[in-house]
Amino acid sequence: MRTFFVLLFCSIPFGVIDAQEKQTTPIGSLDPEMSDGKHAEDGLSWHDVTQWGVEGRILPDQERQRWFDRLPGSAEGNVTNAVWNLSRHSAGMMVRFKTDATSIDIDYKLLTKNLQMSHMPATGVSGVDLYARDDSGKWRWVQVTRPTSQEVKTKLVDGLAEGDREFAAYLPLFNGVESMSIGVPPDSKFEFLAPRTKPIVFYGTSITHGACASRPGMVHTAILGRRFDTPVVNLGFSGNGKMDAAVGEFLTQVDAAVFVIDCLPNMNASMVDTKCVPLVQQIREKKPDTPIILVEDRRNTNSWILPARDKHHTANHNALQTAYEKLKSESVNNLYYISGDALYGSDGEGSTDGSHASDLGFMRQADVFDPVLRQALGLVE
Repeated sequence: MRTFFVLLFCSIPFGVIDAQEKQTTPIGSLDPEMSDGKHAEDGLSWHDVTQWGVEGRILPDQERQRWFDRLPGSAEGNVTNAVWNLSRHSAGMMVRFKTDATSIDIDYKLLTKNLQMSHMPATGVSGVDLYARDDSGKWRWVQVTRPTSQEVKTKLVDGLAEGDREFAAYLPLFNGVESMSIGVPPDSKFEFLAPRTKPIVFYGTSITHGACASRPGMVHTAILGRRFDTPVVNLGFSGNGKMDAAVGEFLTQVDAAVFVIDCLPNMNASMVDTKCVPLVQQIREKKPDTPIILVEDRRNTNSWILPARDKHHTANHNALQTAYEKLKSESVNNLYYISGDALYGSDGEGSTDGSHASDLGFMRQADVFDPVLRQALGLVE
């Protein structure tokens, strides 16, 4: 008797990312070792991260409606409603601390109960992703939460090797955070590490926002932050990164090391013609010397067989190249350019759905961004 296995592949349209109410089988029921069921122990020393701050909130001294919002409260009514609502997500936020604890617990409440999406797991949408420096000073992955409810209180990791280490915890990408505390045994050392200044600021689309990383530390913005050991601000707004002047007003208030403008996946050539040069001029007026990097949109990984889609990308690229040349002819200084053709690689394997990056696509994207950022930051002789 022969047994036949049938593999079904389906494609799900994915423009503006909407969280899904439907939950799949909790992973803990499949593998207890991967469950969030190891509840945090009593008697821990708990540390509220709002007491020392996270990286990734712009203009932290300005009033906010919610502490974990990416944009200050003054953005409401000035940016579009969609951008404002998406800014409540904690994409790109990261908290640093030092401890010699051999176990770390976490207690956080999410903004919504939408823990995952149709092709982005709960670990990426709503998880907290932990890294630590190894003995050489390199950032290495440690563990990620697997949320199964809106309130997560769990032992994030235990059995850690002894030693006093620096840790970095990346916050959820497509959910917001209402509160978050880190717990360690009461006899452990615990040191707050304040947010660093002069971030690389990324303004972009759902891809910048983090779609569809398996966990928050795998977005190219986070990968590059670790490589350059520098803070990052992620202003990716799913479906709504459109080079808006209203967002530009907030960009120009940030003391950035570099501005990366990566909005083309949400735009067409006409929009690029209309909005790119004014946005760069807007930034340059307030920030005359801060490097600005313009990024072409990635080609969808199946655009090779979709002529209309490929034509769209080519038109977008041509429009951005024209804007770049115009700005250069007007002597706009410290302006850089990244081609989009190889952002996901050339083998068609860098996305989840043709449009949005997989972890592989994000790593490849980081590799393309790296040398241009290195030049913009003055790290190349």
